[in-house]
Amino acid sequence: MPQTVIGEYLGTLVLILLGNGVVAGVLLEESKARNAGWIVITAGWAFAVLSGVLVATALGAPGELNPAVTIANVIGGTRTSADAIAHIAAQLLGAISGAKLVWLHYLPHWRITHDQGRILACFSTGPAIRTPGANLLSEVIGTFVLVLVATSIGAAAAAGATPATNLTPALVAALVWGIGLSLGGTTGYAINPARDLGPRIAHALLPIAGKGSSDWGYAWIPVLGPVLGASLAALLWGALN
Repeated sequence: MPQTVIGEYLGTLVLILLGNGVVAGVLLEESKARNAGWIVITAGWAFAVLSGVLVATALGAPGELNPAVTIANVIGGTRTSADAIAHIAAQLLGAISGAKLVWLHYLPHWRITHDQGRILACFSTGPAIRTPGANLLSEVIGTFVLVLVATSIGAAAAAGATPATNLTPALVAALVWGIGLSLGGTTGYAINPARDLGPRIAHALLPIAGKGSSDWGYAWIPVLGPVLGASLAALLWGALN
């Protein structure tokens, strides 16, 4: 198995373990982080992105951790279709594995948490106001910003230097934090098909005490929206460069 595939798998596993882990800490009953709030969740996700990217890149992977970003890189010509398929599969499997670890880590807390919506939110996203068109647009916009700004972070300026150098993971983490704070209140800012679909699959399969529906009727939005947003950003970047 190529090292890059292993890197994308482990990086995404860490991303979901720490990202969904902070959500579980805030939402589950008797957690010491209970009711810590949105700022804590968005900060936790930012640090999760930083940690996941560092693990992936240390193993020689690109650290995309996101099928929408991988697809954008195919459109931009920096990733082959064969690499993309392998990396997307690794990202999805890593997300499922990370979600399983969140379940194990908080094992005693599921049975005393009786709100099925809170349980599902520890795995996948959901809208504040369920309006499919607006929810899809939110995911498109959020992921468009993610890919456009992340690409800008790594772009060479006229002077020949990038804004990032060795700070790319930290700057991307700050970007994700900003997206969560500014745009995440509508849908929970999946901005990553693997981040939502993998844990949703885990929620459906795991013997979670008191769980309800996995809300498959909504599941297409955090998959299609990020792919559309990332693709539009890649096309715009290509047209401008």
